[in-house]
Amino acid sequence: MNRPTIGIFGLTSCAGCQLSILNCEDELFAITRVVDIRDFLMATSDNDAACHLDLALVEGSLVSKLDETVLRRIRARADKLVAIGTCAVHGGIARSTGARPLKEIVKVDLNITGCPIEKQEFLSAIAALLHGDMPQLPEYPVCTECKMNETSCLLNTKGQFCCGPLTAAGCNARCTALGIPCVGCRGPARDVNYPSAVAMLQQKGFSSGEVDRRTNTFAPLGSTL
Repeated sequence: MNRPTIGIFGLTSCAGCQLSILNCEDELFAITRVVDIRDFLMATSDNDAACHLDLALVEGSLVSKLDETVLRRIRARADKLVAIGTCAVHGGIARSTGARPLKEIVKVDLNITGCPIEKQEFLSAIAALLHGDMPQLPEYPVCTECKMNETSCLLNTKGQFCCGPLTAAGCNARCTALGIPCVGCRGPARDVNYPSAVAMLQQKGFSSGEVDRRTNTFAPLGSTL
């Protein structure tokens, strides 16, 4: 039985999500025993840039016409396309310069958000896809993970601006556990009450302009996928 063919690509980005894949280390060897990674420029110079792909993983946002051309070529080669990282899923921090997410010009079959992606989420998603299942990724907000970790709310206890009520979980709320407020790097959680969160932040003394700026840094946290 032939192994599924995979390609891993980067558009305009910092390449942090591709590096997260390479940092899987021992797990990556197990992955390569069950899949055939045919095109991954960051990892090897021996690539097949024209072969059919069962699965394409694409990092980065659309900033140029070249990005659009490259993405359309990848989409034409692949049965399934996965957007990896906040830039690919939402446009990312470069949105202020006009960067766009992949879904604006091609069909995206799965989004794995994060800046960069979480190692365990990536491994779980690949395992599910290889078994023919659609991965079940967290849709609840970071605040839920704070509660599970018994981390004190930085907004309520210290009055710090925190995007946790609006941001998709999956990071195990590691920043807030270290006393660093969430900046929303994973993009919006599903079905959040944005107006209520804005009102709460304003009650803490943050201006509407600051709320708007901070909740739109990586992705519009008032939106959904």
